[in-house]
Amino acid sequence: MPAIVMGVDPGLQCTGIGIVQVWPGKVEYVAHAVVRTDAKASLPERLGTICEGIRDAVAEYKPSVAAVEDVFYSVNVKSAMLLGQTRGAIIATLLSENMKVSEFTALQIKKAVVGYGKADKQQVKKMVEVLLNKKMGNVPADVTDALACGICLGFNLTGRLNF
Repeated sequence: MPAIVMGVDPGLQCTGIGIVQVWPGKVEYVAHAVVRTDAKASLPERLGTICEGIRDAVAEYKPSVAAVEDVFYSVNVKSAMLLGQTRGAIIATLLSENMKVSEFTALQIKKAVVGYGKADKQQVKKMVEVLLNKKMGNVPADVTDALACGICLGFNLTGRLNF
């Protein structure tokens, strides 16, 4: 039975959402979205915008599970804290929607999708296009990263790859 999977690439300014449908040995594109926030708005307002975008995607596509990219390194402490708050708000929103949430590092996602954990964003985009049989054109890297995150979870669910 296929599963609808949501992948999320969290960012305070731009959060990518990717929706894929997975079966054993097959993954299919469903949709993608970008949630942008106003840099002049307060942090709570920005987090509210992101959470609303996540809730809207859950309501529309009804994914059964979600994966959120984990951050493991940041040079700037303030940026890391803001990203941590963003991730926390996203995970709490997904949990409030009764979804099972998984986390994968960028290294795990790249290894699952590209086969190489240190792949660059263009390599990830190209493999997402190949795996989903869909050209991504000028979509932001946040979207292709979110789709890659969803594909990574899909591969884990179907037994193609396990971490």
